[in-house]
Amino acid sequence: MARYTGPVCRLCRRVGEKLMLKGERCATAKCSVERRPMPPGRRPSRPRRLSDHELRLREKQKARYSYGMLERQFYRFFGEAERTPGATGENLKQLLERRLDSITFRLGFAESLSQARQLVRHGHMAVNGRKVNVPSFLVKPGDVVTWREKAQAKEPYKAACERVESQLIPSWLELDRENLVGRVLTLPVPEEIAARFDGKMIVEYYSR
Repeated sequence: MARYTGPVCRLCRRVGEKLMLKGERCATAKCSVERRPMPPGRRPSRPRRLSDHELRLREKQKARYSYGMLERQFYRFFGEAERTPGATGENLKQLLERRLDSITFRLGFAESLSQARQLVRHGHMAVNGRKVNVPSFLVKPGDVVTWREKAQAKEPYKAACERVESQLIPSWLELDRENLVGRVLTLPVPEEIAARFDGKMIVEYYSR
């Protein structure tokens, strides 16, 4: 499967905003956006005002970069959000948060979404007792997300045991911090989705 393998800090600089793609490092002085806030590439002679199309494109790119998705996969998610009753922008946020890699990150099992994707791809996570190695797998209310027994002897599990002690868990998730067992209680509510993009502008971008 094709995926972006370049420097992720470049993506944050491209949209001019921290997307927290490197976890805790992004909150330190080492963050590339703090050190070099200008976009990558040639320096313009003077700042220019972005067009409406460029602003909408930027919001779409923020969502794509945040969840580590390429355009074709992201557009499939948008199509599913469009077919679901309700506001398309809110549906899109909800679908993105229901991805297994996103749930793994929200539960504190990983330091960043990219690390969560790696954990899922390497087969460390299980849903309802069954191994799932597809990061885009959509969980539903009642699903239980756990570490597989073989993964519990590895370093990522030990790091997660320490991390979850101070992890803030959204109200639509439940976490047994002692055994590192997560449960999806309900669908994500819009107010608690930590999205760094405007869903309405993404709808406008694809509706142009």
